[in-house]
Amino acid sequence: MSALEEIAAEIVDCRACPRLVEWRERVARDKTARFADQTYWGRPVPGFGDPRARIVVLGLAPAAHGGNRTGRIFTGDRSGDFLYASLHRLGLANQAESTASDDGLRLRGAYVAAAVRCAPPDNKPTPVERDTCLPYLVREVEALERLRAIVALGAFAWDGALRALAELGHRVRPKPRFGHGAEAEVGPYVLLGAYHPSQQNTFTGKLTPEMLDAVFELAIAVAR
Repeated sequence: MSALEEIAAEIVDCRACPRLVEWRERVARDKTARFADQTYWGRPVPGFGDPRARIVVLGLAPAAHGGNRTGRIFTGDRSGDFLYASLHRLGLANQAESTASDDGLRLRGAYVAAAVRCAPPDNKPTPVERDTCLPYLVREVEALERLRAIVALGAFAWDGALRALAELGHRVRPKPRFGHGAEAEVGPYVLLGAYHPSQQNTFTGKLTPEMLDAVFELAIAVAR
């Protein structure tokens, strides 16, 4: 078993945060009407992608009826549709859609994870829950030996990435501020910011396909 496989197995079995455990399992039990006939994953969601990745894409947490349903991060929800379409256009994914964990999606040179691995109520993890989950990201960064660029989708992921890199001894002062297109060198890595591909951002035009593509184009250039 590889280091990434070991981390994934530990993530899936984690029950460290009582509030998150209760919520993810309640959502999986009660479901929502449009997915009433499906069996929900209802567990923590591990990272996914190429073990030789030079780019990590970091989100906030699994969606209640997305990753918490399908068992794969950014899979089965509108945010994932927007994200994987961009990765496909840039050659980092073999297909533009991600509907289920067995849909054939493969990433090339990229690895997708979340700062918190369980779906949180109102999509808002607490600081304690964030810090409890942090060691998993630290270990993933260590295991991805070719990693060069981290794309943080939103301010929460940006902060999580900085905290993980600080745990590895890479600190930056003053703390770089998040913004779409923000760029910061942190030790041997380059941290890039992008607005989260939530419907709140994509439906309002705050984040367009061209804007997200531009960040991934930069990540590819940095990671070469």
